[in-house]
Amino acid sequence: MEKEPDLWLKTFSLDEINELEKAADDFLSSSLSIGDLSIENFPLPKLSKRFNALKETLIHGHGFEVIRGLPVTNYSQEKAATIFCGIGVYLGSARSQNAAGHILGHVRNIGADANDVNTRIYQTAERQTFHTDSADIVGLMCLKTAKKGGGSLLVSTETIYNEMNKRRPDLLKLLFEPITTDRRGEIPQGEKPYFEIPILNWYDGKLTGMYQRQYIESAQRFPEAKRLTKMHIEAMNLFDQLANDPKLHLQMELKPGDLQFVYNHSQLHDREGFEDHPELENRRYLYRLWISPKGDRELPECFKERFGSIEIGNRGGIITENTKLTFELG
Repeated sequence: MEKEPDLWLKTFSLDEINELEKAADDFLSSSLSIGDLSIENFPLPKLSKRFNALKETLIHGHGFEVIRGLPVTNYSQEKAATIFCGIGVYLGSARSQNAAGHILGHVRNIGADANDVNTRIYQTAERQTFHTDSADIVGLMCLKTAKKGGGSLLVSTETIYNEMNKRRPDLLKLLFEPITTDRRGEIPQGEKPYFEIPILNWYDGKLTGMYQRQYIESAQRFPEAKRLTKMHIEAMNLFDQLANDPKLHLQMELKPGDLQFVYNHSQLHDREGFEDHPELENRRYLYRLWISPKGDRELPECFKERFGSIEIGNRGGIITENTKLTFELG
């Protein structure tokens, strides 16, 4: 796949960029907030077909795509966010990315302690490790890159499954058992501070993954959580070993203006550790969207533990008792 970038690396034409910029300028001249974006008030007569095709690629195809060419260095933060969120409404409904209800995520190093059990790893400069997010689709808009490092990595869940099945089917079976994962302090009303979902699920003939190794390990701090056995740890070690095999994963460097969309149910993603620029205004910065599309696959009942709902087009995100969907520019 890495040797065939034509399959996943696309480019916006000048006409398409003009259409996006006009839609953003028209929207920003209205009295609406970015959280009110819809297909009706962000019309893309030409690009709408392209984004419908993108959704098909994510759900039914190879599960990811990068679109290059947006001149984000010419945009204000508000205009860049409007374009990104405007594209998002053509893919599905935006989901809350934290307990505060933010639908636009800000991926940047804020100096958080990666060893703190309540830290979200994307707020550090540390290696993330391969994982899935709590949504059907995750989208990124690259605004600024790191001084060094920070590459994006993707690996197919099905590829890992196939390799484990060849080598250690006994360990693979353990990944279909419920396993405890830490909520990292973002706890829905009436729920435990952790949830239990198998790392792998077969449902309706499709393989779906849900994995975040650091959160699985930190959930062991709860005395009532199901204990990890040596065999579970061995199974996850092999899972991680395969994900980190350069022959199995894809590495890419996102540039300013790049949009990356990944289907969480078929892909795991990762970000390499990085060294940031010393100046705050130049530091690595990406916008993020979590999206729930219509026409998606069915999910097993156990996903309610994390997604809150398994209703297609209205599932995923992080919802606690006081969560209200909001938009925060930065």
